[in-house]
Amino acid sequence: MHPRLRQLVALASGALLAACLSFAAPASAATPSAATASATQTQTPLVVNARWAGHATYDRIVIDLQGYVPGATVTPVAQLIYDGSGQPVPLAGKHFLEIRLNPAAAHDDAGNNVYRGPKLQKIGLTKLKGIAMTGDYEGYVTFGAAFDTVPYYRVYTLHSPERLVVDVSHATQ
Repeated sequence: MHPRLRQLVALASGALLAACLSFAAPASAATPSAATASATQTQTPLVVNARWAGHATYDRIVIDLQGYVPGATVTPVAQLIYDGSGQPVPLAGKHFLEIRLNPAAAHDDAGNNVYRGPKLQKIGLTKLKGIAMTGDYEGYVTFGAAFDTVPYYRVYTLHSPERLVVDVSHATQ
């Protein structure tokens, strides 16, 4: 056999053997923290509450979760609509933010509602004028927030307990 071909066959055989051995490793070889983290991440986080507060320089929206904080997008929209029906959300305001969490649910596996916060609430803070839960559908939980002026905001997460936070500045930019 040609020396180059022999080297190639030896390398391929070694790679195949290594791949087979990695599949044969016992389950106990995995680190407990990695296994626990993986199991936690596979369960859909539950949205259990939404609350708000006014502060000296900003208004805050907090969405409380059980599990982990899922991916979230906060997007300015022209109008708030209810997911599924497409009906407009009756919140007064000229500017709106849509807060969308995925994967997330506001109900348990049996279909029972776990969300205990407001479904539709008029608010009279400096910037925040209303909040509504607009959807809990196919792995998405959606909220809408209403404002009289353009909202300048920042989004971040807090842990222990898990929550998504949206701070809306009182300042005009």
